[in-house]
Amino acid sequence: MTAPPTLRLARADLDALLDAVRADGWTVLGPTVREEAIVYDRVDRAADLPAGWTDVQAPGRYRLERRADEALFGYAVGPHSWKRALHPADVRLWRASRTADGFAVDDAPPAAERTAFLGVRACELAAIAIQDRVLLDGPYPDPIYRARREATLLIAVQCGTAGGTCFCASMNTGPGVTGGADLTLTELLEPAHAFVVEVGSPRGAAIVARLASPPPPATEPERAAAGAVVARTAASMGRTLDDPARVPAALQETYDHPRWDDVAQRCLTCANCTMVCPTCFCTQVSDTTDLTGDHAERWRRWDSCFTLEFTHVHGGSVRQTARSRYRQWLTHKLSTWHDQFGTSGCVGCGRCITWCPVGIDITEEVRALLAPAAPAPGGAQ
Repeated sequence: MTAPPTLRLARADLDALLDAVRADGWTVLGPTVREEAIVYDRVDRAADLPAGWTDVQAPGRYRLERRADEALFGYAVGPHSWKRALHPADVRLWRASRTADGFAVDDAPPAAERTAFLGVRACELAAIAIQDRVLLDGPYPDPIYRARREATLLIAVQCGTAGGTCFCASMNTGPGVTGGADLTLTELLEPAHAFVVEVGSPRGAAIVARLASPPPPATEPERAAAGAVVARTAASMGRTLDDPARVPAALQETYDHPRWDDVAQRCLTCANCTMVCPTCFCTQVSDTTDLTGDHAERWRRWDSCFTLEFTHVHGGSVRQTARSRYRQWLTHKLSTWHDQFGTSGCVGCGRCITWCPVGIDITEEVRALLAPAAPAPGGAQ
């Protein structure tokens, strides 16, 4: 089997690559600076990318700072995940209008635009694969997700910067891209600003073939430099989840651990962690009508296990305390998700740590929950 080609693309030729993507019928979504954050939005030219910007992240803290260079992808991850495009926060399921004979119902799913995701990181590819298992491979596939997923081109970028809350290395989901992308770029800043490009699919090859000037093969030093970028990022990871293979079973023994009370004193149950998480998928359905009664719509919207109404049944909510709701989220994400879908529900992107208003750190909570119990005073057991 022939290895996929590895090419060199000069920084000045990045616009040509974007032109080739659009010429193939794709709208490009990628990173751009807006409202003091790096978010995903429409990208037409390389000038739209966050050149020279990086993010500084810590528990409950996110700030942009200028870099000393003009790296286009010199940041970790922002508040947006690609879930927003594949599994949107608000989507209309159907609408109905009164007619002379009753009601006419339009339940056609929204059209899926051919969209290229530019700048997908390894942890985000892992998150997309997890959502594929949940929303495509299960017994009840989601047709809205399927349509959007099939209309997606994935252009990954190797991480050259680890965020202060990243822990993908300990989850085996990054920082290096090992598959799942149509094209993978590694940004090199020395000796010249360029990209090493790996072709990962026939669709990726078709994009490269559209370039007026075919990129030359990457040299051995350039390929080595690309590998060094990933190695440096892995070595500078901001967090780690200790012994992740032990976590799923061990968490099942912590149901009555006092740490749940400790975290409940801090948790606001605001649901930020689930909103920014690239794998959380829960939704609710609501019906609306106008004042005339002539028009009605049904909408699906993101929901969260942190809301009191999430488990509301006859008689009230099953999980009425912050303790029970945080415990449900963490144990599902890191333990019972394995039972349902065969993997962890966490990819180590660190967003839940950064965007928690009170800075709750999932890696710290797991460490505290699984730490050996302290010996009783006087040596008693």
